[in-house]
Amino acid sequence: MSLIPKEVVDQILTQADIAEVVGDFVSLKKKGQNLWANCPFHHEKSPSFSVSPAKGIYKCFGCGKAGNSVQFIMDVEGTSFPEALKYLAKKYGIEVPEDEPNPEYAKEQSERDSLYIVSDFASKHYQHLLHQHEEGSIGQSYLKERGLSNSTIKKFELGYSLDAWSDLTDAALKAGYKQKYLESTGLTIVKEDGKKYDRFRGRVMFPIHNISGRVIGFGARTLKSNDKKSPKYLNSPESDIYHKSNVLYGMYQARQAIRMQDTCYMVEGYLDVLSLHQGGIENVVASSGTSLTEGQIKLIARYTQNITVLYDGDAAGIKASLRGIDLILENGLNVNVVTFPAGEDPDSYIHKVGDEKFKAYVAEHAQDFISFKASLYAEEAKGNPVKKAEAIREIVTSISKIPDPIKRSVFFQSCSLIFDIDEQLLISEYNKMHLQERQQKQQRSGSPEDLAEAEAFEAEQEEIQKPATEADSLKRYEREIVRMLLNYPDKVLVDGQNTCQYMLEQLEDVEFRTPLYARLIEVVKEKLQQGIIPAADDFINYPDQEIRTEATNLLSDPYELSHNWETHQIYVPHESDLLPYGAERAVLRLKWRNVQLLMKSEMEKLRLVTDPAEQDRVLQIIFQLKSFEKQIGDLLGIVVNK
Repeated sequence: MSLIPKEVVDQILTQADIAEVVGDFVSLKKKGQNLWANCPFHHEKSPSFSVSPAKGIYKCFGCGKAGNSVQFIMDVEGTSFPEALKYLAKKYGIEVPEDEPNPEYAKEQSERDSLYIVSDFASKHYQHLLHQHEEGSIGQSYLKERGLSNSTIKKFELGYSLDAWSDLTDAALKAGYKQKYLESTGLTIVKEDGKKYDRFRGRVMFPIHNISGRVIGFGARTLKSNDKKSPKYLNSPESDIYHKSNVLYGMYQARQAIRMQDTCYMVEGYLDVLSLHQGGIENVVASSGTSLTEGQIKLIARYTQNITVLYDGDAAGIKASLRGIDLILENGLNVNVVTFPAGEDPDSYIHKVGDEKFKAYVAEHAQDFISFKASLYAEEAKGNPVKKAEAIREIVTSISKIPDPIKRSVFFQSCSLIFDIDEQLLISEYNKMHLQERQQKQQRSGSPEDLAEAEAFEAEQEEIQKPATEADSLKRYEREIVRMLLNYPDKVLVDGQNTCQYMLEQLEDVEFRTPLYARLIEVVKEKLQQGIIPAADDFINYPDQEIRTEATNLLSDPYELSHNWETHQIYVPHESDLLPYGAERAVLRLKWRNVQLLMKSEMEKLRLVTDPAEQDRVLQIIFQLKSFEKQIGDLLGIVVNK
């Protein structure tokens, strides 16, 4: 595989807008100069994930993830630097010159990237067969019968697999893709005798995309009505890039509409998504017939806190899936429910009544999940006290999943009216359940798993409480120097000198002992020797990932002054206003700490020296260092013991 030319990399880095790139994956809200969201890399209830459009960086103050646009794609997709660059190039319409795939291509890729590449090849192959191969007309006829337009078919990249033993496998191997990646993605199955065949044959293909639009798996529907042995729908198996529990069909196409309309419609099947999307309801995704998982809920929560589940008219199916909705409540999201007339599903109903009447029906029949579930159970329990008691406990169980106490209180009031029961009884039942859960947790606390967790926690606390080492304290002072150099490199301090020139001149004889900061200082020196004042981008886009990450950390600030201070004419000086003072003190602190460490080293040396002449020489050095320590201490306002 050829390398991406530097000028193309620079063009990608220049055009990639961090807010746009991150905004494809999470819903950002402006607060001060920065944009904030719940972190996509760890579970949290209050936003600690910050995006700085001015600096072109993101930083999570919870889990520590940080970087530029390329690093974000690498983090969120788990992909390599070149593949992240290619993703951004595609997003911004930048052509990346590369050789055609050849047998060496897959070899040079990481395992994960190779799975993406093979899946993409398969998707394009299936699309070509649907539109260009004569057998593809079978697939086209089916899709047309289901009312799908050409634009919908192309937008969702639908395809067709030939009813042949190894069509895809043969085409992929001929194009230079390795068999092991075809097997890893589940596209090819190899029998014990070594014979190879395609998993998908004679089926309409529904590519499953991840949130950035890369194909990670397939759903496939057979068109053979007389084949009783083969399942109607067949899906790709789990792989390193495809985890069913973290994927929702249609999320890539729906994510912007979900964010704009601040709600997500949840349906069951591929065709439900396609028909609704075509009808103008683009904020729709499918769980593809599986129970909702926490990973899927968290995926939706990146874009909205509101989910509306569109149920088929089948009452038995509705009741079977109710428990899965409790998981949505547990994650703090708001859930509404819409049911369709008996025998109808979202796909059939939108074709029956049309787009506008379908939207009106959904708006009119949407009901919050707790009220819907309570009404459903209350209807079943009519005239049966035992069933009514069971129904009440079932509803209280659902309400107990809601983390927000105010919402819980509102639902208790609502359910007391539906069941015609005292609200306090519902609350008492909830308290009883809550107490039982706590007791069960306490009983489990003696298990090996819990003991291991407790030991890990204690070890972590010991680490936190451990006194800072000399290296730690020195690192803190060195970090402050580098932070100022990165944030204010060209700020003029004294005598026409900028921050870089001033600090490096003042610290000319000081050796940085933290390896990472020593490397960062060398980068600054190299730039200055070239006559260039280093900018933040030089470090944010630096080839070394460790430098990129630390630079982003040093350029990020979790706190911003509210604009209300300015509105009320309350002046608070910014660090940059006091930079000459701050830079001088940062330099003095690092020198002061270095003098202390040198003094300690000489004192240890003195204990080992036996020669009187050498003892006098070391003592003179110690006295001189002690004098330096006092001079610097006086400048810093630190009292140094004599």
